[in-house]
Amino acid sequence: MNDKAREIVELSKKEEVKFIDLQFTDIFGVTKSVTLPTDRLEEALERGVWFDGSSIQGFARIQESDMFLQLDPVTFRILPWTRNNGTEDLRARILCDVYSPDGTPFEGDPRYALKRAVKHAEELGFVYNTGPELEFFLFRVRDGEQQAVPHDVGGYFDFSPGDEAQRVRSDIVKALQALRIHVEMSHHEVAIGQHEIDFKYEPALHSADNAITFKYTVKGIAAKHGLFATFMPKPIFGINGSGMHVHQSLTDIKTGTNLFYDPDGEYKLSKLARHFIAGQLEHARGMAAVVAPTVNSYKRLTPGYEAPVYVCWAQRNRSAMIRVPRYSPGREQSTRVELRFPDPSCNPYLAFAVMLEAGLDGIERELEPPDAVTDDVFHWSQEERAANGVATLPGTLEEALDELAKDQVICNALGEHIYGVYDRARRAEWEEYRIHVTSWETERYLYTL
Repeated sequence: MNDKAREIVELSKKEEVKFIDLQFTDIFGVTKSVTLPTDRLEEALERGVWFDGSSIQGFARIQESDMFLQLDPVTFRILPWTRNNGTEDLRARILCDVYSPDGTPFEGDPRYALKRAVKHAEELGFVYNTGPELEFFLFRVRDGEQQAVPHDVGGYFDFSPGDEAQRVRSDIVKALQALRIHVEMSHHEVAIGQHEIDFKYEPALHSADNAITFKYTVKGIAAKHGLFATFMPKPIFGINGSGMHVHQSLTDIKTGTNLFYDPDGEYKLSKLARHFIAGQLEHARGMAAVVAPTVNSYKRLTPGYEAPVYVCWAQRNRSAMIRVPRYSPGREQSTRVELRFPDPSCNPYLAFAVMLEAGLDGIERELEPPDAVTDDVFHWSQEERAANGVATLPGTLEEALDELAKDQVICNALGEHIYGVYDRARRAEWEEYRIHVTSWETERYLYTL
């Protein structure tokens, strides 16, 4: 065992942790877990843990189902909500990498897909940093009713001392801090029942780990308050949906210097940053099925609700798909670009992998972005958008999957295994949706036709 492994074994004993949850995700980003008693932790760290992968979405077939989990000891965290005023049920979690029986990384492991992309960046001398902003809704279910309703009627940045929304967000923040996730701010979002908690940017792998942890922490704390949290992109018709805006930068792998900053560049952006933006613009339609991965995602990506629809970039223009936050003197390290069309239903490992490879493609090919857009693109005509070279994001999951199939850079970022199972699973989802008779259809047609 290495020093870090020994450290967490000793910490588990000291804190009297009873159970260890070994966690990983399927291709959709759903957290999977196998639980060990703590007395098996040392053996698991040394040898890994075998499991049957045949029932995990996107993993192995039945005839080749044996796989094993390799524990990543730096991800050890005690789950604060399991303390229960004592230690009898205290649990910790460790994130794991998935391996095939021959000892090679499993090609279908989303965390490995991101590791491949990160390695590509490192070979070019870069560290890819991301800071996702995950929005979510809190709902309650009224007694005797099946329909969930928002738990409050607040709006953007609304504050009511002592109200339930404030208490829930405060408990979530405290839990995240106990999990060593650096929270920068929390606030009520635009829609009723909608909230946002932002955490500090990290190298992409750590940031994706944090995003996975964030989602089940929010759900766990909400449940303790008699509520449930959802990261569904558009749970309510007619109001804003939930996005996952991602702040991105590249730093020098040796010096840590922010490579997106240039004091003489437009918006203080370097040529490297412009190439990165150009790559993401070029591959935006191909990325869509990964960063906005559900049927419901495309109910959010519609004009009028602050979600981007058009493939363009700008500084202050929030209708743009990529936004460049305003430069603050003395904060050169904060120079970054914000991708605004991902949503929190995505698998962050896959989302960050395709976002990075799209940007790196722009760098390696030295692509140049078109001029930044200063007008509100929502008010442009189709002819004006065409004249300015502004494309439109896919309007449905099916269209997004067709665009993904044509984009070799994005397919390669996923890898052959993940792309194949991902495409089949998402097309099956679309087909099920396509043939489903919705309440909207019955209300509109049943009595009129």
